[in-house]
Formats: sequence, structure tokens, C-alpha cells
Amino acid sequence: MSSRDFPPQDILVPISVGELMDKITILEIKSERLKNPSQLANVTQELAALRAVRLGDVDRVTLDKLGAELRRVNAELWDVEDGIRECDARGDFGQSFIDLARAVYRLNDERSRLKKAINLASGSRLVEEKSYSFYHSKGGDHP
Repeated sequence: MSSRDFPPQDILVPISVGELMDKITILEIKSERLKNPSQLANVTQELAALRAVRLGDVDRVTLDKLGAELRRVNAELWDVEDGIRECDARGDFGQSFIDLARAVYRLNDERSRLKKAINLASGSRLVEEKSYSFYHSKGGDHP
């Protein structure tokens, strides 16, 4: 049975504002980087649907700033993940692979921090929480 055997449907679920903005920024990055026309069509459709969601009274300046930071982090994550796959394809699991792998969790921590900041700045009813073991970065920061 294929997906064409069923009528199109949307599933509406409550999500946080941070999660919505995260999904939008990832789709924006995909829309710029994907080459396959059918994949691009799916991404464009989903992006349009999510952009149509309107937020109530929020501080747009703050959310736009945090959203731009989130987009930057997500683009960097995309590049890091590509780098990891390239290392894997070459069988290269040396220092470059290690550095990229470590960058994933650091960037994901930054992504989580930004999503929470968006949730708090927007007054989102839902706020995602993360809990990981702490690492000690060179700057002494914790996630």
C-alpha cells in the first residue's frame, strides 16, 4: 500500500514556538541546498504551511534575532553532519572526524538554548527541556 492510497491529511499538534521556528529554519536551509526537484517540492510545501502559522502578540525583533541565530546554528549543524558523512565515506575516523562529532553535541546544545530562549521570549505555553551530562568546554560554559 502506498501513501497515494490514502487521502492527504494534516495532523495538528501543539508545539512550542521554538520548535516551530526550528523546523522553519531547517526547511529554509533544505530549500536552499536540496537539488532533487521532488524533495524540493515537498520542502517548499511544508515550509509554506508552517510560515502560514501566525504568532500572537510577540516581540518580533527579539524573535527575529533569535531565529537568525537558530538558523545559523542549524546551517552549521548541516555542514558538520555533511563533514561526518564525508569522513565516514573515506573511512577517516581521525582527528577531523572526532572534532566534527564533538561539534554536533556542542551545536545541539546551542540549538536547544536558542529554542528555549525563543519559547521564553514568545511566552510559549510549551517549553522543551533537555538534560544531558555536562561537558567542560574550553570556555567553561555548560549547555
